[in-house]
Amino acid sequence: MSDLPPAQVPGWLRRTEAEQRWPAALVIAIAIVIHLVLPADLAPRPRWLLPGLEGAALLVIVVVNPLRINRETRVLRPLALGLVALLTVVTAWSVWLLVRALFEKHQSELPPAHLLLWGAAIWLTNVIVFALWFWEIDRGGPAARADADNPHPDLLFTPMQVPDLAPHDWEPGFFDYLYLAFTNATAFSPTDTLPMTVRAKLLMLAESVVSLVTVLLVVARAVNVIGG
Repeated sequence: MSDLPPAQVPGWLRRTEAEQRWPAALVIAIAIVIHLVLPADLAPRPRWLLPGLEGAALLVIVVVNPLRINRETRVLRPLALGLVALLTVVTAWSVWLLVRALFEKHQSELPPAHLLLWGAAIWLTNVIVFALWFWEIDRGGPAARADADNPHPDLLFTPMQVPDLAPHDWEPGFFDYLYLAFTNATAFSPTDTLPMTVRAKLLMLAESVVSLVTVLLVVARAVNVIGG
């Protein structure tokens, strides 16, 4: 904790009201829907198994702690991390299937325009997956951040560097991590948020690699096929 008087301690360094569950639950639901509606050529098999497991895990988490993320349990925290890991596996698998479908045209019955469309959808799930990873690992996750258990951030946001220009009660929320994931996936590098730990750097590296493959290889190839 900071040695400053309580009235001067920034919001992200002191105990605050827990973050709401719905923003993260909403984007997880969007990712699951995308996984469900992916064409058979781009979806891991068995077709419904992994999205079904994702939906079941999300349902359990929301039922156990539906409103504010104000506590962690021996079951809930591993389940949340397991759900993000499962989303990661399905997304990475779909990226591989998409690359194979583009470069081995006989492997897919989808028209090139549809491959481009589904490539964009898979890219979006990649952004969602890494937003969730950033949100879950930074300073131990949302519940730990609300309790101010760890003053050393994995990710250094701009308001932490210039607190005089930010609201006194500011602290990162899910949409901050979603914005970080989006900018990292489009710029392939940190923009206004810096990784401070090895695990944060590895996550940003992994997201950039997947995005690079999807955007520069898959989408470029699809556009080339359409133009040809």
